[in-house]
Amino acid sequence: MTIAEGLPSGLPVLARDVDRELSRRQVGYGRGERMQIEKDEVEILSGVRFGKTLGGPVALLLRNRDWANWRDKMAQEGDGAGVSTLDTARPGHADLGGVLKYALRDVRSVLERASARETAARVMAGALAKRFLAELGVAIVGHVLSIGGIRVSRDVEGNAVRAAEAEKSPLRMADPAAEAKVIRMIDEVKEAGTTAGGIVEVIARGVPPGLGSYVSWDRRLDGRLGHALMSIHAIKGVEIGGGMALASRPGAEVHDEVFPGGDPENRFLGTFLLPFHRETNRAGGLEGGMTNGEAVVVRAAMKPIPTQSRPLRTVTVDRFDATTAHRERSDVCAVPAASVVSEAMTAIVLADAFLEKFGGDAMGDILYNYTHYLRRICGE
Repeated sequence: MTIAEGLPSGLPVLARDVDRELSRRQVGYGRGERMQIEKDEVEILSGVRFGKTLGGPVALLLRNRDWANWRDKMAQEGDGAGVSTLDTARPGHADLGGVLKYALRDVRSVLERASARETAARVMAGALAKRFLAELGVAIVGHVLSIGGIRVSRDVEGNAVRAAEAEKSPLRMADPAAEAKVIRMIDEVKEAGTTAGGIVEVIARGVPPGLGSYVSWDRRLDGRLGHALMSIHAIKGVEIGGGMALASRPGAEVHDEVFPGGDPENRFLGTFLLPFHRETNRAGGLEGGMTNGEAVVVRAAMKPIPTQSRPLRTVTVDRFDATTAHRERSDVCAVPAASVVSEAMTAIVLADAFLEKFGGDAMGDILYNYTHYLRRICGE
């Protein structure tokens, strides 16, 4: 269940818009058996009438088709008699920390809640956020930069037009040559009984300057984006724009110089043109905790999935005896799905920032406020 609050009235929302995002999350070369069981389809329970939001919370329900197989093991009532206890902790998962934190004896009480299946709920909320942003002229695209160290060509990185080509790829990579190498590598990794990680990139175009804030640490938009993406399962690093590579370069090669005159290809709401432009975007569209009018570019690094078909060494959670980890159904590579989830989380943060700045209970009010702001900063 996902409950989205704060959406204005009058926003066009259809179930098929959400289903499309859910289906994008499920595909990808290297996905596991569970994707063959689940066919995600949303049920909109409240907050929408005749295809438009009403201004109240929007409740979205996604049924778990695999629940019938776990009804007894995860029953809410009873004493658990006859249900075997899972007492081995998988390295890299929440298993060990979870049983210690909550004084539990059965690892399954942790792993079911900690499952990345939860990201389906984020994608549903992200679908609504993307729909809201589209009304404001913002387009978001996500793609895979690398898997297992095999990276797309440099002309794809930070390029929203090229990145959109990834939609046709089973690995969400916009470089066919790199994709072919990765497919062979994933087959080899699967044969070896292990997993592969990678890096994803999200690009948001049409984002105006001034979202976020420099006056309080917790309102800085780069921090909020970092928080959102780092909260995704298996993500171990986030960078914006040039990211960590900028630390090794001199300032003259890092900061994006500003020049008079607008860039005709960088218009807001398809009409408004800033009176200045930049020829580079190493900052990833964010300076001082605020958007600067360039495309917002964020990247996230996903570690290889911890569950291995050839189990890792670990301990039991009762006596801490040496053993090997159990195997759950798992993917060999879920990096393509991570790009879709990263899109959703980026959209949620940007939508929140838009609502924070332009307010309004109805889409018409927000568009009025936003248009007035654009007229002011663009000198029209």
